[in-house]
Amino acid sequence: MQERLDDLERRKQEALHAGPQRAVDRQHEKGKMLARERIEYLLDPGSFHELDMLARHRAHEAGLESRPYTDGVITGWGTVDGRKVFVFSQDFTVMGGALGEVFAEKIHKVMDLALRTGAPMIGLNDGAGARIQEGVVSLDSYGGIFHRNVKSSGVIPQISVILGPCAGGAVYSPAMTDFIFMVREKSHMFITGPDVVKTVTGEEVTLEELGGAGSHASKSGVATFVRNSEEEVLDAVKTLLTFLPSNNLEEPPSFPPTDDPERLCPELSAIMPSTSNMPYDMKQVIESIVDDGEFLEYFPAWAPSIVCGFAFLDGHPVGVVGNQPLVLAGVLDIESSSKAARFVRTCDAFNLPLLTLVDVPGFLPGVDQEYGGIIRHGAKLLYAYCEATVPRIQVITRKAYGGAYVVMDSKSVGSDLSFAWPTAELAVMGPQGAVEIIYRREIQSAADPDARKTELVDDYIERFANPYIAAERGYVDDVIDPAQTRRKVIAGFAALRTKREELPRRKHGIIPL
Repeated sequence: MQERLDDLERRKQEALHAGPQRAVDRQHEKGKMLARERIEYLLDPGSFHELDMLARHRAHEAGLESRPYTDGVITGWGTVDGRKVFVFSQDFTVMGGALGEVFAEKIHKVMDLALRTGAPMIGLNDGAGARIQEGVVSLDSYGGIFHRNVKSSGVIPQISVILGPCAGGAVYSPAMTDFIFMVREKSHMFITGPDVVKTVTGEEVTLEELGGAGSHASKSGVATFVRNSEEEVLDAVKTLLTFLPSNNLEEPPSFPPTDDPERLCPELSAIMPSTSNMPYDMKQVIESIVDDGEFLEYFPAWAPSIVCGFAFLDGHPVGVVGNQPLVLAGVLDIESSSKAARFVRTCDAFNLPLLTLVDVPGFLPGVDQEYGGIIRHGAKLLYAYCEATVPRIQVITRKAYGGAYVVMDSKSVGSDLSFAWPTAELAVMGPQGAVEIIYRREIQSAADPDARKTELVDDYIERFANPYIAAERGYVDDVIDPAQTRRKVIAGFAALRTKREELPRRKHGIIPL
């Protein structure tokens, strides 16, 4: 028996050191962690249980003579803060982390287990894409991963962490997961690399410009969160998990509150500028309302005219959406509509209540916006709110004009509670534009057109650009002192915690993608 135990130990030691030393040294020289080091850093100490440690490829005919254990990916389960998660970690030191048949079978197995047991799936990606020697088998194996990504979508949280190269078809699995993390200067994602781009289009572009974390965080809207190091990225994954349930049938985790739910926010009474054309920072409003001012922002560098992210209110996680007056006056455009729509649907899928802070002058006008499909993209956000069944509270801080007001979780599309500050302006359009349309002839025929226009604008603001007509009709449930916002929102979500709403039976809706 001892001889067999010794043989087992030898094999496992080979699996633990599957990559050649030169590849290990090269990985460390680049400032990158090894696949196992990443798992050890992410999971609670001693909690990892490995699967398929002794798996090896069967591609003898492909000319692959070396058959290292693990086949280039480490899979299994463990815990993060005591909560079960499943994980795979691609090992760049073993055949460049390239995906072959056995490599994919290991990922298929761990994804199936995550879905069956209702636990988050975390993928640590650092690989060279499809294993060329295994040809079409590799491509078919990718299809199995994509299929499982879609089956798991909205059922368990799926998190992709890009810690090295991710190219070609390999990018589509992360793209179908719920969140993508990237490391500045070390992570890269692209369909075709710089050399191919130059050959086909003549464009010259660096690797970082084409597929780096900065580009995907600010231009393409691919990278949800970006950090400066692998350790910071893995810490951010742990933070994100504190807001999410393990699956769609569970409520999100809650914690003993560390911030007084009855706390007033007097600073909000002074935050609003004296005129409605001056900006203020919606993030300051959010940080004032939420527990301890802590806010994990979603896509912070992309579509900045809208702010989305996760926070706690009285120890319970919520999703927060707010127009950002500092950027394009907080208008809704193509990118901000898509960003917010995805965020709203993510929160709804995982039972996170939604707080929407409204200061929106409308949709961004322009030929590029119209040709780019602002109607279709704006409809995504409208669809997402109409479809959401989680508790929803709207707070109107200032501008709430036209269709953009309706889209931003108004009562008419299903918001459960709507509060407005006294500074709220609910109207079909802004006072200047409304007066120019309604009183055009009167202004033109006046002795002093400018003076008459100013009078009419002031009258319009007094009569229409306020929250009280909406409050009279019940479109707003209450007009509140801004200092009371935190208390009102916490009390509202507490009342809504037992909300139950079922959508009509159907295969799925047809969102205007």
